[in-house]
Amino acid sequence: MFISSSAATDVAGEVIKVGPRVTNYKTGDKVDAMLNHPTGGGLAEYAVAKDNLIVLRPPEVSAAEGTSLPVAGLAALQAVTESAGVKLDGTGRHVSLLITAASGGVGQYAVQLAKLGNTHVTATCGAHNLDLVKSLGADEVLDYKTPDGVALKSPSGRKYDVVIHCEMDIPWSTFEPNLSTNGKVIDSKHPLSKAEEAWAKISDGHATGKIIVEPSVL
Repeated sequence: MFISSSAATDVAGEVIKVGPRVTNYKTGDKVDAMLNHPTGGGLAEYAVAKDNLIVLRPPEVSAAEGTSLPVAGLAALQAVTESAGVKLDGTGRHVSLLITAASGGVGQYAVQLAKLGNTHVTATCGAHNLDLVKSLGADEVLDYKTPDGVALKSPSGRKYDVVIHCEMDIPWSTFEPNLSTNGKVIDSKHPLSKAEEAWAKISDGHATGKIIVEPSVL
């Protein structure tokens, strides 16, 4: 079994045994599963998973590839297509994106997915990963330790429509001057009267960024 470590545990392997009520999988199936502490975890030779946490793995995808994809890949996909609104077929409005920590797990997927659409991607990473991130398709790459990198300043002077923020400890004051008129870093805002909608979005795991509940009077 191959295991990828994150907040959740992605595992890939072969079905050894199925429960009496499982009908959609059989012994010998090659599968991927996304587990976490409440669902049992997967740091072992054998793991138990509910059938709704498992998907069949395509034959062209290796176990190692399969176990590295779900958490980071899905997070990047949701950020690029849902929050940024990028259409992966290349249609749709042009979007100027900033992707921070672009050499990390989510960041690498985000750069590649974003470049399938009508986008300009500025990315940040460490100096030793500049060539890697450029090879993934980023239009501009910033060393996060340089003055422009610290300021998140686009080399071409662009303002960002969307920031896919994969880094920690960058204050809002750094993002604000780099955003276009309608640019965004957070996931969504909800009025206090609809707080249940915000909570539902957190609970279903589809948030990309922070969800804010605003009172009617600030």
